[in-house]
Amino acid sequence: MNATLDESSAFTPRWGADGLITAVAVDTASGAVLMVAHMNADALAATIATGEAHYWSRSRRELWHKGATSGALQRVVEIRVDCDQDCLLLMVEPAGPACHTGRQSCFYRRLGSAGLEPVTAEKAS
Repeated sequence: MNATLDESSAFTPRWGADGLITAVAVDTASGAVLMVAHMNADALAATIATGEAHYWSRSRRELWHKGATSGALQRVVEIRVDCDQDCLLLMVEPAGPACHTGRQSCFYRRLGSAGLEPVTAEKAS
């Protein structure tokens, strides 16, 4: 057993040098990993305040309310934090596809012997 095991109830996110923390969105009904994004303190605060997922867009360098323009909102049911408090797991109820390609999940391909291949519903389960 590790002597540095953190069992405290204090929420103290460990932000990266860039001020971001990784956030993994999971469909609470299916357990499918929908997407991986990043949050800054403002995105996390907005998520907690509204109950809807907000992220930090690294490419646009701005706060991003997931689904605000597409309608594919993510209602946050629960926020989990990993043992080091440097990654968040958002259990969400998605109102539409998570991926900008229109797919339910951004993880629609897997690495096969010949390169990338589609993940089918049968293979994903």
